Amino acid sequence: MKLYDELVWRGLIKDISSPELAEKLNNESLTFYIGTDPTADSLHIGHLSSFLISKRLKDAGHNPILLVGGGTGLIGDPRPTAERDTIIKEELFKNVEALKKQVSDLFGFKIVNNYDWIKDISAIDFLRDYGKFFNVSYMINKDIVRRRLESGITYCELSYMILQSLDFLHLYKEENCVMQVAGSDQWGNITAGIDLIRKKLGKEAYGFTMPLITTKNGEKFGKSEGNALWLDKNKTSPYDMYQYLVNTEDEMVISYLKVFTFLSKEEIEEIEKITKEIPEQRKAQKTLAFEVVKFIHGEEEANKAKTTSEEIFSKGYSEEGMKESYISASDLENINILDLLVSSNQAPSKSEARRLVIGNGISINSEKITDPNTIITKELFSDKNYIILSKGKKNHIKIVIK
Repeated sequence: MKLYDELVWRGLIKDISSPELAEKLNNESLTFYIGTDPTADSLHIGHLSSFLISKRLKDAGHNPILLVGGGTGLIGDPRPTAERDTIIKEELFKNVEALKKQVSDLFGFKIVNNYDWIKDISAIDFLRDYGKFFNVSYMINKDIVRRRLESGITYCELSYMILQSLDFLHLYKEENCVMQVAGSDQWGNITAGIDLIRKKLGKEAYGFTMPLITTKNGEKFGKSEGNALWLDKNKTSPYDMYQYLVNTEDEMVISYLKVFTFLSKEEIEEIEKITKEIPEQRKAQKTLAFEVVKFIHGEEEANKAKTTSEEIFSKGYSEEGMKESYISASDLENINILDLLVSSNQAPSKSEARRLVIGNGISINSEKITDPNTIITKELFSDKNYIILSKGKKNHIKIVIK
């Protein structure tokens, strides 16, 4: 299967600027760019699909450039509802450096910052050299702009289209960059850049977009209770990302496998077959979660996340990163469950400990302890030097023999 056909099969093509593009993608080596504004110090999983397209193109022999919008980020791409909050320069420049490192580590793309060429353009030069090539009627007919006309859109926001077109023109001249790739919400900006290159240089440029990835309810993919799934593991742990993905809806999981993994058509079709025949195994969901976490954080972190998820599913807890409390070997046989709960700070007093035990709130190694006179014996530790003491369903601590 040729590259363009594979992109179509994976559901990664929505709009293309020219029918010639399929042939060029299949048979030529194109320099292209993908852009992101540094509104945060990490990408989130909503960005990942576009970046993975860029990696697929790179692996097929094309040449990617990541544009981090240090200049456009100070303006803000128009949103369908309201103007974006202004971000201060110091924070934005800090975000730029964080994104450059993250993308370099993950993808190895060449990285540029449009602040480098936008910052020295005067207002007069901006209007004469670029603004005069944009018809206002053309601009306000772009989808997002048109949706904002009733509530109001500022000239600052409207000018974003010109700045992004300017980026495309700059990269075309300086890097021989002939194509832009983005999500479907950027289609108007891409075509505006293609028009500017045609008017200023008399040259042809190209672009294509991919559909925005959503849940079955049409919500943005990767949003959980208002929080993004960040690619930075200090903001979203590999386990949390794995857990989100392993709970993907059945109706969406195969399409996500096509978008977010590098598994072949044959592999995905086999997974789809198994998932339909034995749905309780959740083969597709587990594969999706493992492959995405492996790509972002490495195989070791993916295995840890998988193990943790399986432990929690089977036992109600995971030993990974669990808090510890210690007991001396000499204290065994002389301490009962109430003393242990108090000494490990799981109960503030023996009376509260007794209430928890009688109320079926305490377990050791997933076995309920209902007798407040239970003695903590060596046998409870089996061949390990620790036991898992659980209070309710969410509070677990490892009791370790010193």
